[in-house]
Amino acid sequence: MNLSNIFQVKKQISFLVIFACLLGSCGNSKTVQKKDVSATIDKDKITIGFSIDTLAIERWRRDLDVFLATAKSVGADVIVQNAGNEVSVQIRQIQYLIDKNVDVLIVLPKKSDSLTDVLKIAKAKKIPVISYDRLTRNADIDLYMTVDSAKVGEEMATEILKRRPYGTLYCLYGPLDDYNMILIKEAVEKTLLGSQLRIGEIFYTDNWNYDLAYKRMKQLLSDRQFPNAIICGNDAVANSIIQAINESKYSEQIIIAGQDADIVNCQHIVTGKQTVTIYKPITELSKQTAYAAVRLAKGTAAKDLEDVNAVIFNGSSEVPSILLEPIPVTKDNIDEIIIESGFHTREEVYRK
Repeated sequence: MNLSNIFQVKKQISFLVIFACLLGSCGNSKTVQKKDVSATIDKDKITIGFSIDTLAIERWRRDLDVFLATAKSVGADVIVQNAGNEVSVQIRQIQYLIDKNVDVLIVLPKKSDSLTDVLKIAKAKKIPVISYDRLTRNADIDLYMTVDSAKVGEEMATEILKRRPYGTLYCLYGPLDDYNMILIKEAVEKTLLGSQLRIGEIFYTDNWNYDLAYKRMKQLLSDRQFPNAIICGNDAVANSIIQAINESKYSEQIIIAGQDADIVNCQHIVTGKQTVTIYKPITELSKQTAYAAVRLAKGTAAKDLEDVNAVIFNGSSEVPSILLEPIPVTKDNIDEIIIESGFHTREEVYRK
């Protein structure tokens, strides 16, 4: 993977987006230089509907910033609907996008199997559907765009085994209705086969409520159950776990793995509070999704997209998929992967 091509990020120019969002701001807007393939895209205006489960997470705000800028660069308008972590709201908002006659629909599902009926309506109107980052299950979708979640789990477990090949591992994942957590769990357990590292706790953080992960970790520590390593569903869960450990005043180092390379967690990496985060090339994912959306809207079949590299069964059909490779980030390579690529600045990462 050529990181210099992934991250050529500059300040986003303002542009017209119909944007309904529970948050007043989605962070510092940024744009990216478009890929050479964008020159082949018809510049006729299309409208993309983007249904996102929440914008309360740093990761999704960052994805959306890049997506919006890239869509703008290829002449597309975007209607964004933020469901605020509510399944029923997301279903209503998807129906709203269908009623607006969007040319293509992108969904980041709150619950993986909750959109079957509403997406039938989209398909009846011949609106192509892209499932973004999380697999939408038991529904008729055209394309799945994601970073390989199974590989994320494999990398987490591999990095932990390098440092703690035996002992007890706790796994505090995200919600069970996020299908990525199932893929990560399966990959972690497969990677641990034959090792002397044993899983002593599996906990699902319902609704990505980080306070639940914090409380569970506090309870385990108060019972003097101290693991050698912890795998966290994402970096925000890892923050909750680190807080609980700090408050326990437990002095032995616990290997902690998360994902998303959030800025606070990159700071934890350099200070030694967190061992590894899995960087997911979200800039490239967001860009490729925007290009794919335009092509589908213009009539290209998903299976004919040049970047398709997998086919995944979602419980309803075999879905053409584009899977990007995640990268483990530790203290040894954080400068190269995070700083030199422009994902975070040196000043942010090494903040005193």
